[in-house]
Amino acid sequence: MSDSVELIIEAQATLGEGAIWDSKKRLFYWVDILEKQLHIFNPATSEDRTFYLDQYVGTVVPRKAGGLMLGLYHGFASFDPDTQALEIVHDPEPGRDTNRFNDGKCDPAGRFWAGTMELEGRPGAGSLYCMDTDLSVRRMLEKTGISNGIAWSLDHTTMYYIDTLTWQVAAFDYDIKTGSIANRRPTITFTKEMGHPDGMTIDEEGMLWIALCFGGRVTRWNPSNGELLQSIHVPARLVTSCAFGGPNLEQLYITTARVTLDEAALRELPLAGSVFRAEPGVRGIPAYEFGG
Repeated sequence: MSDSVELIIEAQATLGEGAIWDSKKRLFYWVDILEKQLHIFNPATSEDRTFYLDQYVGTVVPRKAGGLMLGLYHGFASFDPDTQALEIVHDPEPGRDTNRFNDGKCDPAGRFWAGTMELEGRPGAGSLYCMDTDLSVRRMLEKTGISNGIAWSLDHTTMYYIDTLTWQVAAFDYDIKTGSIANRRPTITFTKEMGHPDGMTIDEEGMLWIALCFGGRVTRWNPSNGELLQSIHVPARLVTSCAFGGPNLEQLYITTARVTLDEAALRELPLAGSVFRAEPGVRGIPAYEFGG
């Protein structure tokens, strides 16, 4: 176990986000939301391919049928990295140009969950949506602020969800057969001094790893009692998302951002916006693919 990090991509991303590992292809996907970029990093060659899209991109997930699924400014979309064909599949908020998609993940049944947020982060302006494998979309939560981390317990009975503006990880009873959620309750609560809870993933022991934006670290928590178990400090104030990767899912990939940092802060933290990697001493579980 190590609490140090290794620089992987000196990207200077404005808003690096959306960390996810493709276990089949052994590739790491991430996005720079405000620069409208999708990145595909191959650790075997150290190549970071950049795809320039025509709108903000909040999150990316692998697709079982091939290619990727994205949460964009204007809805759920499919993307083929080979042909660079981009197609909007469903826009659940047509005409709402003040909102964009932010973070999201696929659940154990292959549904794609992602949330919208107002461009300036206004509380209550967003919603959390679920796209089923038949491409139908349901609104699961209303009046959200900034949808960020989402994960499911190892026994597939609980969904964990972060709305950054609530300063909490919320737990829901989760029905894998229907995708329904119920009985919302807080399971981890943060103080503002810790930083803003952002992206999240889960390890093979059922513990949650949470990036703390403005907190400069990634943290490990026990969702059953809210206990902080481990911290990994990152040389960037805005730590935005994390995902387990590597051949045995023993590495933790971490994205960061530069947005809102002034010149003095960037001189102090010149690696802000880069992608880092740590070996935290525990393995993750494979990310779920979109099944449609």
